[in-house]
Amino acid sequence: MSDTEKNTISSGDSEAPVTFRRKPEWLKVRLPRGFKTGQVISLLNERHLHTICSSGMCPNRAECWGNGTATFMIGGNTCSRNCKFCNVTPGRPGPLDPKEIDNIVESIKTLGLKHVVITSVTRDDLPDGGAAHWADTIRAIKRECPGVTMEVLVPDFMGDTKLLDMVIEAGPEIISHNMETVERLTPSVRSVATYRRSLAVLEYLASRGVRTKSGIMLGLGETREEILATMDDLRSVGCSIMTIGQYLQPSRLHYDVREYVHPDTFAEYAIIGKQKGFRHIESAPMVRSSYHAEKHLL
Repeated sequence: MSDTEKNTISSGDSEAPVTFRRKPEWLKVRLPRGFKTGQVISLLNERHLHTICSSGMCPNRAECWGNGTATFMIGGNTCSRNCKFCNVTPGRPGPLDPKEIDNIVESIKTLGLKHVVITSVTRDDLPDGGAAHWADTIRAIKRECPGVTMEVLVPDFMGDTKLLDMVIEAGPEIISHNMETVERLTPSVRSVATYRRSLAVLEYLASRGVRTKSGIMLGLGETREEILATMDDLRSVGCSIMTIGQYLQPSRLHYDVREYVHPDTFAEYAIIGKQKGFRHIESAPMVRSSYHAEKHLL
């Protein structure tokens, strides 16, 4: 069998041939297993909760769960946007679950979590983009789970600073918003979101004294110069934490992988990021936005 096979997917308004490459050895990981993993999965199923760990097929979920960290996804499991890289189901979201917050709080207690990352599907269908639900979730965790630290990975809320203020005022320790990719590729990879609006979101968060974080994926066709320019853009708006990981194509209907970047290259970007002034930078093939999230509080 050859290392590559050809297929055709939709790229913008035209059909383009793409190459599906066999993953290199450094991208092969063991499937999650063991008591802790089984406990988390059982609890999520029992309480009808969603995690980006599972919905996003994160390769690090067993390690994070074992370390007392989990990433919960609020607002349901259907996203109002349709980004070409994301494994979360796009479509018309249903109403917010009134039990979701209580179920997350009880799950944090049951699992004895020490650090929690909260993310969400994008809810452009709601008048406030889900901001009030975000604030209620953060406050409930702080009230009911004293000592548990929290990072929130938020959508862009269409750049509305009043909605961002609702999240800020709830008081999470870190607020993250991912750029996902370099400026040139953003229109092809992300739906509705724009590169400059995401930068503006991060700049506003930093201006309010929030510790901010962002992440990008490699292997989408970006160049070294574009990666370094993105780093510079993030530093220019006060972003102090960055993650860089390898894009893994969820299915043949998603944006195709153009390159599997070698671990040595990721390590080089980590060194460069430190030189550019990032307080923390995680850069490796398996890094995802919430990887080692608890360490970013230090």
